[in-house]
Amino acid sequence: MSVMENMALTTQTSFFSTTSLPKSSFFSNKLLYSFPLSSSSYSSSIKQHLRLVSPKPIKCSVSEATEPIITEKKRQLIRRGDVRNIAIVAHVDHGKTTLVDAMLKQTKVFRDNQFVQERIMDSNDLERERGITILSKNTSVSYKDTKINIIDTPGHSDFGGEVERILNMVEGILLVVDSVEGPMPQTRFVLKKALEFGHAVIVVVNKIDRPSARPEFVVNSTFELFIELNATDEQCDFQVIYASGIQGKAGLSPENLADDLGPLFETITRCIPGPHIEKDGALQMLATNIEYDEHKGRIAIGRLHAGVLKKGLDVKVCTSEDSCRYGRIGELYVYDKFNRVPVESVEAGDICAVCGIGDIQIGETIADKVFGKPLPSIKVEEPTVKMSFAINTSPFVGREGKYVTSRNLRDRLYRELERNLAMKVEDGETADTFIVSGRGTLHITILIENMRREGYEFMVGPPKVINKKVNEKLLEPYEIATVEVPEVHMGAVVELLGKRRGQMFDMEGVGSEGTTHLKYKIPTRGLLGLRNAILTASRGTAILNTLFEGYGPWAGDMSTRDLGSLVAFEGGTSTSYAISSSQDRGQMFIGPGVDVYKGQIIGIHQRPGDLALNVCKKKAATNIRSNKEQSVILDTPLDYSLDDCIEYIQEDELVEVTPQSIRMCKNPKFTKKTR
Repeated sequence: MSVMENMALTTQTSFFSTTSLPKSSFFSNKLLYSFPLSSSSYSSSIKQHLRLVSPKPIKCSVSEATEPIITEKKRQLIRRGDVRNIAIVAHVDHGKTTLVDAMLKQTKVFRDNQFVQERIMDSNDLERERGITILSKNTSVSYKDTKINIIDTPGHSDFGGEVERILNMVEGILLVVDSVEGPMPQTRFVLKKALEFGHAVIVVVNKIDRPSARPEFVVNSTFELFIELNATDEQCDFQVIYASGIQGKAGLSPENLADDLGPLFETITRCIPGPHIEKDGALQMLATNIEYDEHKGRIAIGRLHAGVLKKGLDVKVCTSEDSCRYGRIGELYVYDKFNRVPVESVEAGDICAVCGIGDIQIGETIADKVFGKPLPSIKVEEPTVKMSFAINTSPFVGREGKYVTSRNLRDRLYRELERNLAMKVEDGETADTFIVSGRGTLHITILIENMRREGYEFMVGPPKVINKKVNEKLLEPYEIATVEVPEVHMGAVVELLGKRRGQMFDMEGVGSEGTTHLKYKIPTRGLLGLRNAILTASRGTAILNTLFEGYGPWAGDMSTRDLGSLVAFEGGTSTSYAISSSQDRGQMFIGPGVDVYKGQIIGIHQRPGDLALNVCKKKAATNIRSNKEQSVILDTPLDYSLDDCIEYIQEDELVEVTPQSIRMCKNPKFTKKTR
């Protein structure tokens, strides 16, 4: 064995000691897995990974990299050793919330005989129904003598604004990656933001118990992602932990998992630095999140950067140096296990919740009354999709809703802006119309669903992309679409994406499950209505994920829907007799015995263009007896959800949203003729 290979085998740096890579092959004639390193970065990486170390526990170079350089200005800054603030980030459905469940259970947050539901951090009804995290949640656990504040974040790209805010509160992240899928679009987004903040990163290869797990590929893909995002050599030397969140096990190698998550907790305390604070400085706390309580009012959540915060203290609330007002801390809470616990004071470095300042907004600083200065405000990326909200003008208005006026609608939309920084609301062309802009259709759809459950009635128009003009050139938003599809349906999906101006730039097989990963750069316009079309083309087997890429040149005209709508031209109650003859014209949205009104969309026409039908006509009564009643066979109507309806409608159509019903109708402002 060569001297270099021998040195490599005794090296215990964090990246190569925790992967199951054949270390002797790393220094063979060919680079292992062709890491895309330049010659200079490769040589520095070789020097870094050839350090001979004693057989002590691995020291994370990331924590060295994130140590601040002590300057004259920062002489009083110190590290707290008894607190760790971490965010758990990942692509949707890679197992963040399940991993947090296991961490809570193993640190004895719950009694042994206490019933605990799955995904306990997903406390919102919508989160449980959809199986995704929408709002970030705070909790804390105690491991040995260290308090670990954990923030569970959303995994869907439409809620990226929530993740961007949360990164202000933490010093490190757990980047959870699926052991089969590897880094996905949202993985790239959250990692890029974390590296910009200079945070320490621990890579958790989750779901390692899956039969087709490929940990070597996943770790190398993650390493390449770090390189693509211009991470420093120290940041690329990340610690890897292999885990099964559902089994509550973790380890330093995929073949040797411990019986619990002990290795994960040890790595957090060792690799994530404590908060960097100015203990005796002037009070500073940035409001990063807002919650509302019926009894306590607005609750500001954030990390205390400097000083000590006390209950009953008079403070200054600042947006900028010139814009400040005064307030008093009513009640003070810290996160202990799964609850908010009242305390008298909080030291710098901890995450706390503050009551008593009724008008506080996200991004404002709670500062010392005399010497306090504001912290930099929170900035998030601009929205890319907009939809119009208007009062309900259908004949069924007021049947189910509690709030139906434009004033109710306006107040609710502007109230949403107080905690949803990535969303924007503007007044529309008329007094009863408002334009809501967000990160994507799901971002706005979640708001619509919450509003209908609160008792609001309103109408929404089709989603439209937000274009820009630069140097007289029209630019539109583009996204990276990743489609995981079985090989048998790949042709139909490729054809569909091609029609929508998508450009394929990568294709690879995934594991032994016979599926293919397709990566496209596609205009955001092309994604409107695409999810349903892809599910139809692949018989429900394809998985579509998207991530905003940036603005590019206008891609040209495209058609997102080939078929027209079936429209009711008379109001009343639908009958079996009428539907039996109408269903030959296309697929119906309604069954018999349903109230409809003139202009309501009742189905999908089997041809382009709209067709007006009467689904309320009854069979003519005669005095002639028939020997046998004619049996009517009806097809099962299509059951479209709110998301499906918003994807379906076009420019001249609207979705009517009420607490109990979701209907589609033609927009009366358009004079488009139906044949």
